[in-house]
Amino acid sequence: MAESTFTFRIDEDLKRQFTEIAKTRDRTGAQLIRDFIRETIAIEQQEAEYDAWFRARVQQGIDEADAGLGIPHEEVEAH
Repeated sequence: MAESTFTFRIDEDLKRQFTEIAKTRDRTGAQLIRDFIRETIAIEQQEAEYDAWFRARVQQGIDEADAGLGIPHEEVEAH
């Protein structure tokens, strides 16, 4: 896998605090940032998969209702 550099500016105090936290976890700041990026990507992928599943289920329900496969309103109200 090819590697790339990610360069950005942050407040010096923020960097110091982050570095201290990384040390308490026996990690480098770069390792924590990579972990965060991986976790963020995984969460986004899970949310996209759920959204696709949910939309498919909604469309299935709409298609079934359009085809007359649902329960008639009167039956629902009676139940």
